[in-house]
Amino acid sequence: MNRVLAEAVGTFCLVFAGTGAIVVDAQTGALGHVGVCLVFGLVVMAMISSFGHVSGAHINPAVTVAFWVSGRFPARRVPGYVVAQCAGAVAASLLVRALFPASETLGATLPSGTVAQSFVMEVVLSFVLMLVILSVALGPKEVGLFASIAIGGTVAFDALVGGPVSGASMNPARSLGPAVVSGEMRALWVYFAAPVVGMLGAIPAYRVTRSKAVSQT
Repeated sequence: MNRVLAEAVGTFCLVFAGTGAIVVDAQTGALGHVGVCLVFGLVVMAMISSFGHVSGAHINPAVTVAFWVSGRFPARRVPGYVVAQCAGAVAASLLVRALFPASETLGATLPSGTVAQSFVMEVVLSFVLMLVILSVALGPKEVGLFASIAIGGTVAFDALVGGPVSGASMNPARSLGPAVVSGEMRALWVYFAAPVVGMLGAIPAYRVTRSKAVSQT
């Protein structure tokens, strides 16, 4: 239960801080695009530092699924993690709604161009993120200062590039929370499917590059 609780709390903090930053910026203009991206990156760094040694700080159903497929995470724990992550995200969006009732979308991820463009962008961003996670994580756990900086930094620069196009979700739970609470469900399937596709694609890429690196040493 401590692992499941850590995932729920970690995802809650991620969604509250990240989508809260979007809503605050929309109302005040105080953060800007770069500021919002930094908030996402910094909160991911903080959650990995706080919960990495407890649950691995996946705080993302697509990461949990990818760890399972890669053989680093037991199948029996996947449902509990995913439910906890989604519950934490919805709870965070409920709090954002209570604090900012005038916000229509609560920081939901929505395509700014075509759905196909957003799908491809989310696949690529998620691929890059999972490739970094696999490279710095210890088994199924993202632990240590280096891991938190590397993963948080990747989230930030992914958001810098992809945010204006697709919202740079890379996380089904992050998109689910504001979508459910705001009722803004347009293209939600993109933010469920694309992160999983991208992160699963990172597994063979990591294995190939890792095997070649080992063979050359």
